[in-house]
Amino acid sequence: MMLTILAFFGLLVGFSSGFFGIGGGTILVPTLIYFGYDIKTAIGISVMQMIFSSMFGSYHNYKAGVLQLNSGIFLGFGALFGAGLSGVIVDTLSSLSLLILFASVLVLSIYKFFTAPLMPKCEPNESKIVLFGVGFVIGAIAISTGTGGAVFLTPVLVGFLNWDIKKAVGTTLFFIIFGSISGFISLATHGHVDYNVGVAVGIGSLIGVYFGVKLSHRIEKKVQKRALLILYVVMLVLTLNKILSEMNIL
Repeated sequence: MMLTILAFFGLLVGFSSGFFGIGGGTILVPTLIYFGYDIKTAIGISVMQMIFSSMFGSYHNYKAGVLQLNSGIFLGFGALFGAGLSGVIVDTLSSLSLLILFASVLVLSIYKFFTAPLMPKCEPNESKIVLFGVGFVIGAIAISTGTGGAVFLTPVLVGFLNWDIKKAVGTTLFFIIFGSISGFISLATHGHVDYNVGVAVGIGSLIGVYFGVKLSHRIEKKVQKRALLILYVVMLVLTLNKILSEMNIL
C-alpha cells in the first residue's frame, strides 16, 4: 500500500521536476522524512527517482529548444565529479549538519534569484571552465542533501551568469542527469538506497514530468519566476522546521 501511495506521489514530484526544472528532492526528501524515513535513506531514494524524471524531461526540453546542450554537458560533467563525493559527505556529516547546509545554500539561492532581473541585461556567461566549476560545487552539495541541484543552479545561472530563465530551467534538468547517476552510485555503495521505493516513485514521476514540461514551455516567464520563488520559500520553511525539530526546539 505504501509503495502505491508513493508511486502516486511520484506524479506530483515528476510534474514539479518538469515544470520547475528540479530533481524533485526539495519536495520528496521532506515528504519521505514525514513518512518516517531517516534523511539519509530519503536522500538515496530521491536521487534514484531523479534519474527517471531528469532523463525523460530533458528529452522533451531538447525537442522544444530550451535545452542549452553544449553548456549543459560541462555543467553535467562538473556535477558528475562533484556528486561522486556525496557518499562520503553523507557519511561524514550528521543529519542536522546536512539540513543546515541545505538551508544555508537555499537562503543564498532565494536572494540571488529574487534580485535578478527577468530579462538579462548582458550576454550570458557560458565559459566552459566556469560552468564545470559551478557544476562540481553544486553537484557535491546538492546530491549530498538529496536534491538534483536545480534549486541552487537556476538562481546561479539567472542571478550570476545572466541566463534566460526558460533556458536555465531547461538546462538544469539536463544537469541533474549527471549528478543523479553519479550520486546514486555513490549513495548505493554506502547503503543509502531503498530500491523498491525508488523505482515506485520513479515510475510515477515519468508520467508527471511529461505534463510539467509541457506547462513550463507555455507559461509566461514572470509567472514561472514567481512560482519558483514560492517553491523555494516553502522548502526553506519546511527545512527550518525540521532543523528546529532536530534541535528539540519544536
